[in-house]
Amino acid sequence: MERLEAIFLRELAYSNKTVWELLERSDRTLRESISTLKHLFKEGLINEEGGVFYLTEKGKQSINQKELHYKARICGVCGGKRIMAENGFKELVERFSEIVQERPKPTLDYFQGYMVAEDVVARVALMHYYGDLCGKRIALIGDDDLLSVALALTQLPSRIMVLDIDRRLGDFITKVNSKYGFNIEYFEYDVANPLPKALAGRFDVFSSEPLETLSGLKAFLIRGITCLKEGGVGYFGLTLHEASLRKWLETQRLLSRMNCVITDIIQGFSSYPMDYSTVNYEEFAYNLGFRTVKNPGVTWYKSALIRFEALSAPKLTYNRRMKVETVDEKEDLTHPTLYPKMLQQLNIKDESG
Repeated sequence: MERLEAIFLRELAYSNKTVWELLERSDRTLRESISTLKHLFKEGLINEEGGVFYLTEKGKQSINQKELHYKARICGVCGGKRIMAENGFKELVERFSEIVQERPKPTLDYFQGYMVAEDVVARVALMHYYGDLCGKRIALIGDDDLLSVALALTQLPSRIMVLDIDRRLGDFITKVNSKYGFNIEYFEYDVANPLPKALAGRFDVFSSEPLETLSGLKAFLIRGITCLKEGGVGYFGLTLHEASLRKWLETQRLLSRMNCVITDIIQGFSSYPMDYSTVNYEEFAYNLGFRTVKNPGVTWYKSALIRFEALSAPKLTYNRRMKVETVDEKEDLTHPTLYPKMLQQLNIKDESG
């Protein structure tokens, strides 16, 4: 964790920060980030006042002052996405945001959440940039983000198919289809089950925001790649907050075994609010042993966008029923059921009662 410690110390040398701002800067799992903060406290290198972290004198002395002469930051124009959504995409954000206002609220049953509207449209823009939109048959394995609606608004894909376990989502799609004249297909589907043979090899593109347990990642990707025709393209998100580099390596290996090659990894492409009216994934931060201010709107939880292409026909390892775990107790902290165990593991007294 020395590398992450150095990053946190350098960030605090530039300016005092809340826990949310530090988490936004982290490139390791949430558990590693919290453990690192606690270690810096224990070593007397940082402190907090009113929920804002700052360097102690000991912490300041640990910083190489020459290092502070240089400062690098993510591009403020594109936000590090490398894509600019122009022309009709600007209007698309407004129309999309209006349509999805009555979307089903996230539920813990499926560990749901959805990215901000601008980032949904940014994915569509990137797909368009790479020629993966116009006239393409697109399958969405899970669609909490309602990417299907943004795709339909462009009127460019030839087919949009949503496979999702949440029947509420299907009802919403049926409603917007009727109201806006869309033709989004919905199939109630659990990724633990084999993909229907009628869908195998029928799509040009698939997109997904998979569960980040190892079994979840494998299931979502295998089902998505099974959908692809020869030379098909896939897009999916993967965080560093819930997925360790070990999982990233296993994901790379899986794609390679299935005859797929990664073409793009864009860190921080998709931002997720974490406090919904039905569930708050930020509750963990209020029982860490130090004061935490309420998140003022920092979208610290970000997902990398990964694009890959299938070389010739995808190699399908298997298409049988799979065991899919929703939560990774070793790497995740955001799911509320993990809070008691997390507090115990980090030796923090739960003052909430």
